[in-house]
Amino acid sequence: MDIAGSVWSFAAVVALLTLTPGLDTALILRTSLLAGRRPAWGVTLGIQLGTLCWGVLTAAGLSALLAASQVAYDVLRWAGAAYLVWMGLRMLLSRHGELPEGRQQEEMRFGKGLRRGLLTNLLNPKVGAFYVAMLPQFIPAEAPHALMGLALAGVHVAEGLVWSALLIGFASWMGGILRSAAVRRFLDRLTGVVIVGFGVRLAVSD
Repeated sequence: MDIAGSVWSFAAVVALLTLTPGLDTALILRTSLLAGRRPAWGVTLGIQLGTLCWGVLTAAGLSALLAASQVAYDVLRWAGAAYLVWMGLRMLLSRHGELPEGRQQEEMRFGKGLRRGLLTNLLNPKVGAFYVAMLPQFIPAEAPHALMGLALAGVHVAEGLVWSALLIGFASWMGGILRSAAVRRFLDRLTGVVIVGFGVRLAVSD
């Protein structure tokens, strides 16, 4: 497989992964609906920065440690699970849906969204394991591995940004309909349950 064929094949694989509803989708939609576009873009860029970091680490061979060491994988897995459960519980216990509209929009700023998205991605060892398993299959023997790995991660990031832009646009459009505090509280609780569920699943998974 040549370089162009590798890029297109990898793009098709990660497109399916990107479009599959999961933690990132839930986090972006929730942030956009309850905090606005700017914090949602912070979350989005944090997630994609984390993806790029995993791609660079994989290209450098560092994330292979996760595949080789059960201890390293478990430490990161438990840290990620604890973070997700903590974040989900904060959403479940939050009372910001009862505050005036202006306060709702000030709940999260761009920087906080960026940190949340980045930590959510970096503390998920399954992302690293995915890159360890997938990237080598799409790097031709004649291609420079570090640059090719970075390029493939860039493809994943680009697709993630496009999909996130569509999610944020949809959420902004729906935001005009979902203005009531009761609906916002319901969305916050629902997202909290989903994120806690992801955290528990990460904690009990092999």
